[in-house]
Amino acid sequence: MIRRNFIGMSILGSLGLSLLSFSKFQELFSKDDLMGKSDPVLLGDDYKIRKEAYHAFIKMKAAALKSGFDIKVVSSYRNYAHQNRIWERKYKKFTSDGLSPLNAIQKIVEYSTIPGTSRHHWGTDLDIVDGNAPQPKSLLLEKNFQSDGPFCKFKEWMDKHAHTFGFYLVYTDKQDRKGFKYEPWHYSYAPLSIPLLKQYRKLDIATELKKAKLLGSEHFSKTFINQYISENIYDINPKLL
Repeated sequence: MIRRNFIGMSILGSLGLSLLSFSKFQELFSKDDLMGKSDPVLLGDDYKIRKEAYHAFIKMKAAALKSGFDIKVVSSYRNYAHQNRIWERKYKKFTSDGLSPLNAIQKIVEYSTIPGTSRHHWGTDLDIVDGNAPQPKSLLLEKNFQSDGPFCKFKEWMDKHAHTFGFYLVYTDKQDRKGFKYEPWHYSYAPLSIPLLKQYRKLDIATELKKAKLLGSEHFSKTFINQYISENIYDINPKLL
């Protein structure tokens, strides 16, 4: 825990944010902010993120362009209603395909979050690809970022440079990591998402999920909820803790 806190503070320090600013950020976020139910001030054209993340992203995008990569945002801020539409669409599809409700839920949370628990609610996270590369029909597939995939070189550039702008991969390919599967396209702006996650930890997520009455949520067992919180929400890149 001490080491993780040190990593978080180091990230903030390297980007010129003081401990005072860190505390200030923690105080700014309400439960509605954390669960995608507020109306935050966001910047961007075909994507929406918070002001601090936006300015860092613009700098990263300009640097990438000099190296031949045009960062294209596939997904950014998503509010609660948006995430719920994704949840319901997938739940209906998987159950209509013959999966049991429990298996459908497990299938959904391989890549998609339960509404109210998504990092995309925060305006700090982005799913990105290289707009200059050939665009496959399904952009966000692991194979597109590996070996001879269209976004392989872009991923190599991001691995080398993204952290200098404050962005870190969330769901890494670390062998013993649990929860969501590897997402080589999903980056988070650490100076904001770290304090947001710290504030999020204070919420009683289990109670919030029980109150939500989501499609299929009657199949959320206590064991499932506890495992989801531990693995899907918190088992992420340690540099974002």
